Amino acid sequence: MEDGGRWSRGSDPVVMNPFDGSEDADRGACRSTWARFSSWLECVCVVTFDLELGQAIEKTSICYLSFPDSYSGCLGDTQFSFRLRQSVGRRAWRLQEDVYNRDAPATLQTEASHFFGYVYFRQVKDVSVRRGYFQKSLVLVSRLPYYGMFHSLLQAVAPEFFEKLQPCLEAVCSEIDQWPSPIPGQTLHLPLMGGVLQVRGGACIRGGSSLCCQNVLPAPTVLPSVHELDLFKCFQPVLVHLQMFWELVLLGEPLVVMAPSPTVSSETVLALISIISPLRFCCDFRPYFTVHDSEFREFTTRTQAPPNVVLGVTNPFFIKTFQNWPHVVRLGETKMAGDLPKQVKVKKPSKLKTLETKPGVYTAFKTFLHKDKILIKRLLRGIQRKRPSEVQSAILRRHLLELTQSFIIPLERYMASLMPLQRSVTPWKTPPQIRPFSQEDFMSTLDQTGPQLTSGLKGDWTGLYRKFFRSPNFDGWYRHRHKEMTQKLESLHLEVLSDAVSHTLAANQKTETEIIYHTLILGPLFSATSSGRTLDQANFFLSITLLS
Repeated sequence: MEDGGRWSRGSDPVVMNPFDGSEDADRGACRSTWARFSSWLECVCVVTFDLELGQAIEKTSICYLSFPDSYSGCLGDTQFSFRLRQSVGRRAWRLQEDVYNRDAPATLQTEASHFFGYVYFRQVKDVSVRRGYFQKSLVLVSRLPYYGMFHSLLQAVAPEFFEKLQPCLEAVCSEIDQWPSPIPGQTLHLPLMGGVLQVRGGACIRGGSSLCCQNVLPAPTVLPSVHELDLFKCFQPVLVHLQMFWELVLLGEPLVVMAPSPTVSSETVLALISIISPLRFCCDFRPYFTVHDSEFREFTTRTQAPPNVVLGVTNPFFIKTFQNWPHVVRLGETKMAGDLPKQVKVKKPSKLKTLETKPGVYTAFKTFLHKDKILIKRLLRGIQRKRPSEVQSAILRRHLLELTQSFIIPLERYMASLMPLQRSVTPWKTPPQIRPFSQEDFMSTLDQTGPQLTSGLKGDWTGLYRKFFRSPNFDGWYRHRHKEMTQKLESLHLEVLSDAVSHTLAANQKTETEIIYHTLILGPLFSATSSGRTLDQANFFLSITLLS
């Protein structure tokens, strides 16, 4: 365990965490020393599998999630991701992360309740080990959903670490502690192992983000993004069912992805939750889930309906466990059938019974909208013409973005209509209330301003909206928009109040000193609401009394 620069080694795993000091004074020093490190990573873990001690050592969820579950064929190096619920009693949400989220697009925001884990697992033959294999994982734990960036970082660091061990890891952590904090909209140059990792954070563009990174030295390696995945690669076996998956994710339906490896599992789950961008996925998701997870019973109980979660698993044991789930996709190794990767078929959930169950989508779900056959044909032509996977993914991403925007724009337009008129905001009265959201009133607007104006897809849009209203994604979207509108009203209200006080002071022929005093009091209050903090009206009116 690393504590403020001191290392000790007990039983595996080894965890490098700058904030695990045993005394408050030490913790204060650690926070000061490792403040920049903590803005990127929560900790770095080294997990070693021991044949004899095995699970007697592997007691935490991170340990279990760091190894392929019941999949012994992954010789060599394997990379994958997981998402972990934060344990009770950890430190409070930091202000700097709150500020980061205010400026970051939804797909790049951090979470107070969960961590992301990025794993580099190595399994190679080793005659010196009783088991016959060297098995070790290097794990980065962070609040940032920077899948692409952290996996690229591991590709550079892990091979070196497996050769040089602890000194290499200490050096890299020290370098990370010199990095400036991640700032959306700015380009950062991050030193790493004799080179520079260039991270460019652009503004939100078409619902996505232009964040990307590249190794400048010794040779540039440009990545498309710190978080975006190769959608075409992830969805190859289910391209013809893409419309179904978009609706399942939009509605927050319980979904299990059974994959042949943690890599396929985690990439598929992360790709799925991204297909409704720029709408934020507000349900739970686990890119890689094991039978040893502390929430195993919570997710697999049969006494109640499955929770709103997307799970990625690899252990065949789950085939029996998830028989009562409404939507299960089982993926096999990708095979070609002519020009198109072999597409899995939709099957009845009752067919999911044995370990020999074939790949397929096991669901009784009927889509509200029709498939986009033009999209499938375009992707088929791309395969025939050997179009790069990056281009195919860009086509997919644009299609999904336009589909989600067509769905969400009518909701945004109706929500904006609930905002009180600016002229109704008057001084000396509380701000007017945002009118309540009426589902029926919204439905009545669809004939004139519905998604048919921007999307060519036919189908039951009304039915899709009605089911969406019962999903966590709608609840999350509505709460966020209502909060933004409330803050806007408070800001407008304070602006009107400030103007009214200024006119009152001028009319009463207050001295220049008194007017400056009034400005000094109201200024910080106005700044508070502009930055997203709620106005303390009691303090405000106390200030007005002092000015009188």
